[in-house]
Amino acid sequence: MTERTPYDADRARFTRQALARLVLCDHAVDVADGAAGLVATGNDPDTGPGGRVSQAFRLLELAERALVSAVIYERERGSSWTEIAHYLGISPAEAEERFASNLDGWSTAFEVPYRLDDTGRKRIPQMPTAAYDPAWACDRLDAWAGNRLSLVNDECPVSSGLAMALPEE
Repeated sequence: MTERTPYDADRARFTRQALARLVLCDHAVDVADGAAGLVATGNDPDTGPGGRVSQAFRLLELAERALVSAVIYERERGSSWTEIAHYLGISPAEAEERFASNLDGWSTAFEVPYRLDDTGRKRIPQMPTAAYDPAWACDRLDAWAGNRLSLVNDECPVSSGLAMALPEE
């Protein structure tokens, strides 16, 4: 049985592929913003010993999350394990095994999009925020890309390229 959420109507406008792409975009923004934090040197004296290593390590964690999102997106758009494994430098079986639990979690979240907290009153989304509330994600990601990507000449540089769901008859 599928649970109902306040964002079902918004989410229904998007294909699963589009939702996966929004999640990948959102995670890529986190990587870009995390990397940007390592560029400026003016605050180096305010950073304790090892502080920049901490930032760089966090960047690796964010990049790993983006990689997982990229694999989910590629599977949603029909890429084979062979195609994905080629870019990871591992066998298709290794790629499938490495990301199987992530894909299972992604699929399960469409059937059970949230769980209740310990009080039973607050909904905790089981899918990434960009997929749970795609209208919000499109607005935020379009604004981010429009402000930072100088060679993009599109009012909706993220949302305009998404594969939208066909309207129900």
